[in-house]
Amino acid sequence: MKKSFNKKYIVIPIVLVSLLGVLIVVKLYKKIYSANVRKPASYLYIPTGSTFNDVIEILKRDSLLINIDSFTWLAEKKNYPNHVYPGRYRLDSLMNNDALIDKLRSGYQDPVKVIFNSVRTREQLAGKISKQIEADSSSLVNWFYNDSLIENYGLNQETFTSIFLPNTYEFWWNTSAKSFVDRMHKEYLRFWNDDRKAKAAKLNLTPEEVTTLASIVDEETYFNNEMPRVAGLYINRLRKRMHLQADPTLKFALGDFTIKRVLNIHKQIDSPYNTYKRYGLPPGPISIPSIAAIDAVLNYESHSYLYMCAKPDFSGYHNFAKTLSQHNQNAREYQRALNKERIWR
Repeated sequence: MKKSFNKKYIVIPIVLVSLLGVLIVVKLYKKIYSANVRKPASYLYIPTGSTFNDVIEILKRDSLLINIDSFTWLAEKKNYPNHVYPGRYRLDSLMNNDALIDKLRSGYQDPVKVIFNSVRTREQLAGKISKQIEADSSSLVNWFYNDSLIENYGLNQETFTSIFLPNTYEFWWNTSAKSFVDRMHKEYLRFWNDDRKAKAAKLNLTPEEVTTLASIVDEETYFNNEMPRVAGLYINRLRKRMHLQADPTLKFALGDFTIKRVLNIHKQIDSPYNTYKRYGLPPGPISIPSIAAIDAVLNYESHSYLYMCAKPDFSGYHNFAKTLSQHNQNAREYQRALNKERIWR
């Protein structure tokens, strides 16, 4: 009986210790390997210069984790506080602390798709881009007008916007303003390949002049299928040394693209962008044209049209004419439509 009694008191503590060990292991396992992301396919944005404490505050603020304490405990064990990298990180719903910390500690961020189109000014572009990457609007605008940077690209203030080609690009979220501009310049050089440069040379235009003409084409028509015809018309006028008489250039000079009816008083403005008074192309683009408009200029439609006027049905399409008398008839029809709709400016 004595031996049995002693064995009992030896086994029980061993079992208890074992159970305690199992519980500790299970708890530790859960801290490390249990899914800890609250929202499916969420993103953690870590600004440049952030500390570990900043990351914790962001995680709390955005309610991204189920258990912030377990993340903090493991992050400290894995020395993440000394390896905080800025960026945009995708957090999957099944991600555990171990996987999340490894990703953050490696700086392996997820790119963001940056999209911009239908942009007229640098300020508008800065506003769109600043909503998609870390660089703010003011820092972007500062670089957009930086003389030394622009000169380094072989451009000037008037032609600088030629480097921005509306498209979809992959960027790291923590891209700086200058890095954004540098990347756009690289994309610009890549876009102007030998084929496009050869077509521009055949037109006796530089890539920047092609972009300038494309910006007018883009403002004249909403429709890609009409762009080559509009481009061909302006090329005909350039070759005949005629004034382009492009209404969008007047709107640019006046700083008012809301004008629907160009009047004679508008045509009197003293500006290098007034193509009713100045021959040839304006000094630079009047907007940031689409790639479709640039290619429409390079692959313009060959025809004999010299005049165009918006159709009176307000469809956005145009009537084209070879003679001034034909054009005047089209213009009268359009003016009557404007009068009917009581559109005076």
